Order: sequence, then structure tokens, then C-alpha cells
Amino acid sequence: MSSHEVERFKKSTRLLHWMIAISALVLATTGMFFFVDAWGGAAEGGHSRLVHRIAAVVFMCSPLVYFLIHPVSSLKFLKEAFIWGSDDYKWLKAAPDYYFGGNPEDMPDQDHINTGQKMFWLVAIICSIGFIVTGLIMWTSGTSGSSGLLLATVIHDLCLIIGGSMLLLHVYLGAMHPKMTESLRSMIGGSASVEYVKEHHGKWYNEEQAQSKE
Repeated sequence: MSSHEVERFKKSTRLLHWMIAISALVLATTGMFFFVDAWGGAAEGGHSRLVHRIAAVVFMCSPLVYFLIHPVSSLKFLKEAFIWGSDDYKWLKAAPDYYFGGNPEDMPDQDHINTGQKMFWLVAIICSIGFIVTGLIMWTSGTSGSSGLLLATVIHDLCLIIGGSMLLLHVYLGAMHPKMTESLRSMIGGSASVEYVKEHHGKWYNEEQAQSKE
């Protein structure tokens, strides 16, 4: 990492991100086999169900293992995702203009994860809890047609629609939007340019610089 870059994510955090991302992609793909008739052949013999359940175990266990190894940083992340302040609401007000070419100076300084990322992780956490609870109900209920199983299936599907929509937006902003492509680079290599960090995470950058001078 050069002097013109700032470390954003450590290796363990990046590993967790990609394990969740890959397992979520597998879950979404194998889950769609139950709804898309043209893909039905891939589900014959129960293979997709097995792959779905293996991916579900990875999806559930990865954050748990990370929490046990890094409890302090995990709790800090949860706090960032769920606790909002005045700067977050200012960000929401200024963001539409900014992402369509507006002046970055109109955006309030942000923390380690900005308000847009907070929104994604907030939805991701809530939907993940919904996926896990309803998925376990569906897994252990077999093929019985109880009302509880039907409700779990409906909630599972709603989590897919809501979480999947947010995921598509997350991928677009992080990997394709011209102002945000360094977000993906930082999740691959761990670092981003000073200019990018100042623009998108200025509050966090200033705090880090102040601590390094103490």
C-alpha cells in the first residue's frame, strides 16, 4: 500500500465479505430452481437442494465464526449499521443529486461505512435473519403443508425480493458507478486512494489521522 492509499478492510473482513457474497449468490441461484420452470431439470434428483443447504450452512456460520474471532469489530460494525445520526439524514437528502453528477462538497462527512452502505447492511442483516429463521423452519418441516411452513415460505420469498433488490443496487454502486468503483477495489485489495476516502468517508479518515498523530 502506497502513501497515497488508506487501508479500508483487513484480510479477515474481506474474506468474510466474499464468503457471504458467494454463498448468497449460490443460495439465490439454487433457490430460483424452485420457481423457474425452465430450470427445473437442474433440480432433478435433489442436487440443487443439497447445494442450497451447504451454501446455507456457509452463509450462517461465516459471520458467527468471524464474530467469535473479532467480537469488538463485529459489535462496532453492528453499531454503525443500526445507529443513525443527523449526518446520515443529511446524506440521504444530498445523495440523489450527488450520484447523478452533483458536487461532492455538498455531501456530509461520513464514517467508515457511509449512509448508503448502512442502508444496504441494515437491510442485509434483517433479511439474513429472516432467511435463516424461515430457512430452518422449511428445512426441518419436510414437505408438510402446515400454515407455519406456508408463512415461512412467503417470508423467505419476501426476503429474497427485498434483499435481492438491495444487492443489485449494492453491486451497481460498488462495481459500476463511476464515483464508487474504488469501493470494490478496497474490498478486493483492502485499500483505497486518499482522495476517495476523503470524499466518501471523510469523518472516519479525519479521526484516523488524528489518532495516528497522538
